[in-house]
Amino acid sequence: MDNKVCMIYTGGTIGMVPTEDGYAPKPGYFGDLLNEIPQLRYPDMPQWDLVEFDPLLDSSDMSVEHWNKIGRAIAERYDDYGGFVVLHGTDTMAYSASALSFMLEGLDKPVIFTGSQIPMCRVGSDGLSNLVNALLLAADEVAREVGVFFNGELYRGNRSIKVSADTLDAFKSPNYRPLATVGINVRYHKKALSIPVQSDDFKLCEFGSVPIAVLRLFPGINFQRFESLVSGTMKAVIVEAFGSGNIPSGVAFDQFLRLAQESDTVIAVCSQCNQGTARLGAYASSSSLKNAGAISCLDMTTEAAVAKLYYLLSKGVDRQTLVRAMETNLRGEVSI
Repeated sequence: MDNKVCMIYTGGTIGMVPTEDGYAPKPGYFGDLLNEIPQLRYPDMPQWDLVEFDPLLDSSDMSVEHWNKIGRAIAERYDDYGGFVVLHGTDTMAYSASALSFMLEGLDKPVIFTGSQIPMCRVGSDGLSNLVNALLLAADEVAREVGVFFNGELYRGNRSIKVSADTLDAFKSPNYRPLATVGINVRYHKKALSIPVQSDDFKLCEFGSVPIAVLRLFPGINFQRFESLVSGTMKAVIVEAFGSGNIPSGVAFDQFLRLAQESDTVIAVCSQCNQGTARLGAYASSSSLKNAGAISCLDMTTEAAVAKLYYLLSKGVDRQTLVRAMETNLRGEVSI
C-alpha cells in the first residue's frame, strides 16, 4: 500500500506486561515487540511509524489533557500520513474517540482507535488482529472520520460504547450501524459513512478544563446531596435519566433544577438505556426538565455528550448557541 500510517501508542492493555501489581505498560517494550512480528512487514501491509507517548497510561488515567495530547500528535503529522491508528486502553476508548471526533475539525483522513482485551504478550491475544485490521482501514482512506475498530467491526467513534469487560466483543454501537465489517474482505457500509460537512480546512480545537459532571439517577436518589453540582461553578451536568428521559417527581428535583437555572448550569439529558432516545416531554415525568430548559441529547451516548459539551464550552459559545448545537448533528453523533 502507498499510504503510510502513523500509529500513536498511548498505553492500554495491548502493550502491557505482567508486573507484581498486575498488568502495566512498559516504556519501549511495545515498539520492540512490533518489530519482531513479520506480519506487520508483509508487502501488502501499509508502511507505518510508531509514536510512543511518555508516560504510557492505563486508559482509566485519561483526561482532557491527554485528549489534547493525542490531538496535537495527529495535527503535527497530519500532512505526512494517509491515516492514523491510536492504540488506547479499552476502558475509556469511547470517550477519547468521541472527544477526537469533535476536536479534529475538518478531518478528512481515517483516525482509527483500537486496542485489545488480552495483552499481546499472552497467548490468545486479540491485539494483533485488531492492530493489523486497524492499520489496513487507516491506509484505505475510505472511513475518513474517527472510528473504533474491535473484533471485526469498525464503529463511528462517537457512537461507540464499551459493553464487555470479559469478552473479545468489547464494543458496540447501539444506535448506529457499523461503518465497516472485516472478515475475509472489508465490507464498507457506504450509507453509514456519510457525516455532516465540516470545514474545508483541517484544524485542531483543543479542549479546556471546563467543569462538567455526570449524574446517574437511581430510585430513591436524594437530590439535596447533589445540589453542589449546580450551585457553584459547574458549567454543565449530564443527567442520565430513566428510559426516554424520565426523572423522579417532587420538590427536591425542582429545587435542583432551580439552582441550575440560577447558576446558569446547563442540564443535558441522556438515557440510561444503551439503545433508544431521550425525548423530553414524551412523558409527564420529564416535563419539569423540558420546562426548565434542559437539553435532550436524543440518541447520543453519554460519552459523546460529554465530549460535545467539552468541545462547545471550550469554544466559548453562548448558551443559546450551545443549546442549538447540542441538538444538531455535528459529527454524526446524533440522529436528527
